[in-house]
Amino acid sequence: MTPKGDKGKEGDSSFAKKKSRRPKYSRFSQQELPACKPILSPGWVVSIFITIGIVFIPIGFAALFASERVVELQFQYDQDCVPAKYKDNTVAYIQSNGTDKTCTRKMPAVTSKMKSPIYVYYQIDHYFQNHRRYVKSRSDDQLRSVANENSTSDCAPERFAKNGQPIVPCGLVAWSLFNDTYKFSVKNKTIAVSKKDITWKSDREKKFSSSVYPKNFQSGGLIGGAKLNSSIPLSQQEDLIVWMRTAAMPSFRKLYGRIEVDLEAHDEITIELQNNYNTYSFKGSKSVILSTASWIGGKNDLMGIAYLTIGGMCLFLAICFILMYVLKPRPLGDTSYLSWNRNASGGGLNF
Repeated sequence: MTPKGDKGKEGDSSFAKKKSRRPKYSRFSQQELPACKPILSPGWVVSIFITIGIVFIPIGFAALFASERVVELQFQYDQDCVPAKYKDNTVAYIQSNGTDKTCTRKMPAVTSKMKSPIYVYYQIDHYFQNHRRYVKSRSDDQLRSVANENSTSDCAPERFAKNGQPIVPCGLVAWSLFNDTYKFSVKNKTIAVSKKDITWKSDREKKFSSSVYPKNFQSGGLIGGAKLNSSIPLSQQEDLIVWMRTAAMPSFRKLYGRIEVDLEAHDEITIELQNNYNTYSFKGSKSVILSTASWIGGKNDLMGIAYLTIGGMCLFLAICFILMYVLKPRPLGDTSYLSWNRNASGGGLNF
């Protein structure tokens, strides 16, 4: 028979095993898995920098060349389209319902041939779509399903209409929808602007339902922007979908449409626009932009400059390392350079 004291010891040990917080042994938890620990020798460092330089510099030149081939026309019209009597009070002009907002102007002449498709953008400056309260004032659940029509808790102050019914789509983002319109003509011939498929396919199919229709939208006393056709589902309201993808910066461009015909060099484009959107209250500006595209998108010199800068710096560093290795070589892993191996006169310590 086991003595009573021994039983107590066995019970204590089994209790300790049950209460132990020691993790189960594994090579992963103990960091014993095979690992690659490369030694960056001078040859490897120089080779890496040269490779990066050789790869990045051609990409930079290609990106700059593609950007230079993009033809872009920009026309800022927010001040140019204000009547003379309202020059000193632009807010009164834009808020006046009795003032004709139609404005016809000549855009800058086409500098070189613009091949279709030609993208039409509107640009707004000093407009903070990234403001926290503005970004949150929307209901994505309401946009996705008709069953979530009453999901307006985040949409203040544009939640309900005067009749107490929910606004669809609700929130400040939808309420402030851009409502300037553009018509273009060349040599008295109207150029059609297509608005088909100007949005992301994922937005049309996933974020905006084909069964949700506008309801009680812009029905209050204060109109924020464009109105929506209540007979067209939100998935087909492409201007709204473009606008609802809020911008991260205070100056941004959004796609208005596409021109599917070529424009020849020196063509003079006449634009007839409706200057409806209020950017005067916050001293913002509005522009319309016509632009072609390349494999990198629109006109963007920054991408090419960045690649050239990084590639040039890598080649410069590679040359510096080569010169240092040739003019002042040192054995790899030389322990004499360790602080505890230096003599006292060098400022190190001897042990």
